Amino acid sequence: MTKRHGYALLAALVAVAVVISAAIYVGFSGVLRGGDNTVEAGGTHQRGSAAPASTGTWAGSWSASPAGAEPGTETNGFAGRSVRNVVHTSIGGTGARITLSNLYGQQPLSITHASIAVASAPNSPTALAGTVRRLTFSGNTSVVIPAGEQVISDSVRLRVPSDSDMLVSTYSPTASGPVTYHPQARQMSYVASGDLVEEPTGTRYTEQSPYWRYLTALDVLSNEAEGSVVVIGDSLTDGITSTMGANHRWPDFLAERLRTESGAPRYGVVNQGISGNRVLADGLGRPANNPSGLARFERDALGRSGVRAVVVDLGINDILRPPQQTDPDKIVAGLRELVRQAHARGLRVVGATLMPFQGHRGYTPALETVRQAVNAQIRAGKVYDSYVDFDKALRDPYNPRKLLPHYDSGDHLHPSDAGYRKMADSFDLSTLKSTTGAEL
Repeated sequence: MTKRHGYALLAALVAVAVVISAAIYVGFSGVLRGGDNTVEAGGTHQRGSAAPASTGTWAGSWSASPAGAEPGTETNGFAGRSVRNVVHTSIGGTGARITLSNLYGQQPLSITHASIAVASAPNSPTALAGTVRRLTFSGNTSVVIPAGEQVISDSVRLRVPSDSDMLVSTYSPTASGPVTYHPQARQMSYVASGDLVEEPTGTRYTEQSPYWRYLTALDVLSNEAEGSVVVIGDSLTDGITSTMGANHRWPDFLAERLRTESGAPRYGVVNQGISGNRVLADGLGRPANNPSGLARFERDALGRSGVRAVVVDLGINDILRPPQQTDPDKIVAGLRELVRQAHARGLRVVGATLMPFQGHRGYTPALETVRQAVNAQIRAGKVYDSYVDFDKALRDPYNPRKLLPHYDSGDHLHPSDAGYRKMADSFDLSTLKSTTGAEL
């Protein structure tokens, strides 16, 4: 063979190799990322607003703590039905992943189909055109979540807007109750018969419910945020009296400030409030419905993606709910244990003073004394690295045992929308910047 013929043959072989490589690339439906071998969903689905592969920080944009087992779902769960959760982002990004929980299940939960999409409008079950993405789990479109466990999806490329509603849909073909849920969503979500997970329109999602089911977190790959701040609290953080579907909980208003104010740390805000939550005592059941702040702190606060700071607003239910805790030192000791755990991770903790509740059916002068004693230790710097004084911000200056009427929802314990905004406005945002725990 002549040298010229040898070069020609080599060129031909190279050309064939290029064609084969291109065919393999076209036939591969995912994107292999870095060294973690995570396959992102893609392939033949509509790409629409899909972003190119990018770098960034994984941070929490939304979350809700699993709070209990949904009544009436003990036998069948949501077998043969699609659940479409509507959730509101605090920060945006170019990629997304979700966490699904079977914490309160008594048997494995089989999810055979899941998707994420941008909602076409606030509170709508209809997806924005071209944004529906199928979710995978370790490269598979289905996943089985053991009882008591949770699972994180693979990342999917999708341009997630900040301050916007997202749709996360799941389908389970088999009985898998009871359903793990968050009962005080202050947001309508939707259910449909059959597998309509990738159905872009919401017309067949005819059943509405004020719960979030299975879904406990939405993380985004963000170039605009440095991480997230976790807020752990009770019904005051859960926003139980805020306007339905308006995202007027105080952590929502805090997220707005972090997005828009000059010099503010660019953090997502994840709300880990559970109505009725206490620092010290669990609810009933195994696992416990409404687990205490101490019991859930590792999972719900320290385990969240990209956490840079923690805000704690707990203690009032320890005083109010039976068996009432009338020793302020025990409540403070529980709060200090949360701080100790956060410090072990190098995280700074901002705590909130306990707001007044005179006029509420549970009020007594003795319980007011306990509240004042806890607040005195918080203000003296004996509990947290720094504090936000919700008590001072919302109390009636003429009767500091009561909420100012403008900030009172009417039950003399939970704030109005104006009260929730005042709580967020009372924050010194610079207290969230440091990640070094103080020595207490």
